[in-house]
Amino acid sequence: MTYIIAFAFLISILVFVHELGHYLAARSIGVKVERFSVGFPPRLGTFTSVPGGWKVNLFFFKKDKEGSYKWQPVISTKIDRAGKKGSGTEYCLAIIPFGGYVKVAGMIDESMDTSFEHKSYELMSKPRWKQIWFMSAGVLMNTLMAFLIYMGLAINSGAVPVSNLPVIGQVMEGAPAEKSGLLTGDIIKSVDGKKISSWESLVSEIYPRPNEAIELKYLRDGRENTINLTTSYQMNFKGDTLGQIGIRQEYRPSTFTESINIATQRTVQGFGMIIYSIQMLTSGQAKFDQLGGPIMIGQLAGQAFELGLGSYFALMALISCNLAFLNILPIPGLDGGHIFITLIEGAIRRPLSLRVRMLIQQTGTLLLLLLMISVMINDIGRLFG
Repeated sequence: MTYIIAFAFLISILVFVHELGHYLAARSIGVKVERFSVGFPPRLGTFTSVPGGWKVNLFFFKKDKEGSYKWQPVISTKIDRAGKKGSGTEYCLAIIPFGGYVKVAGMIDESMDTSFEHKSYELMSKPRWKQIWFMSAGVLMNTLMAFLIYMGLAINSGAVPVSNLPVIGQVMEGAPAEKSGLLTGDIIKSVDGKKISSWESLVSEIYPRPNEAIELKYLRDGRENTINLTTSYQMNFKGDTLGQIGIRQEYRPSTFTESINIATQRTVQGFGMIIYSIQMLTSGQAKFDQLGGPIMIGQLAGQAFELGLGSYFALMALISCNLAFLNILPIPGLDGGHIFITLIEGAIRRPLSLRVRMLIQQTGTLLLLLLMISVMINDIGRLFG
């Protein structure tokens, strides 16, 4: 249950932020937002902006005139607010928490809208640069979200080494260092006889030795000690296998300026991980059946939550980078696909026919559905061994 809640919260927040970007962009360019939904139908409640206030509906099963139970409003009321113009936007909270969407007037897309009336408040009536601003806003919001999370983690969790000396600041539970008796405050003096004078020199000796036996000398309370241990390993974002013994430097919280630099680096690294993963897939270094979908994300979310809020929000930031990157790809059905079509129309100086636009969008949506089914099959295969 913890894994399900952790996954649902993570996905809901990411999608809400993404769609909030589209919503704010639409309002900024005068496009009418018809519906802003958190979650997918059936609806639990709606709050519609109307002249003079808000129209509120709560939904549940209710008998209709024919005696059949149907999902429909069971409570309808109005909250008065004098002088309110009312935008007509329906703000919706739906049952299925794994998503959400924004529906705007005059958007010809995979939602199967096939026409628009050339009204001033419709998206297709706006200049192309405004259309692109609306289409890219979700990606920008997810990128900003990742940056702000990384920045907050840098400020609150400690991200700047106290010194460059090879002093152990933290020993990871269950790691080779803990099993060998190393403690916080120990000073590493040598690895396999090679003198260690800085944290970088320690890293340079440990990283090239995954799963290897090493001799390590360290200083504790002025006395030099020697131990033998076997390193474990970790993977970096490039897919390299690196040795590790499970120790960290002593860190301090970063300053505001330092946290901006750290957040920028980590956000760029988040995108770099995705690019490198695509390179590995296209070059054959990685196989398609290694891709994960919702079940894998759910497992990672649950595991990260159990490790602590810092790990959980770090995962959220990384997946936010993933969501931003994938959505900006020029694939029909994604934000990048919409932008690509708009750029084509700008290049040929005329709009594509509605039939062509719909054909492109529906083809892209079908391909995305096939991809989703494929990664779900991968997930299920891993789940059952």
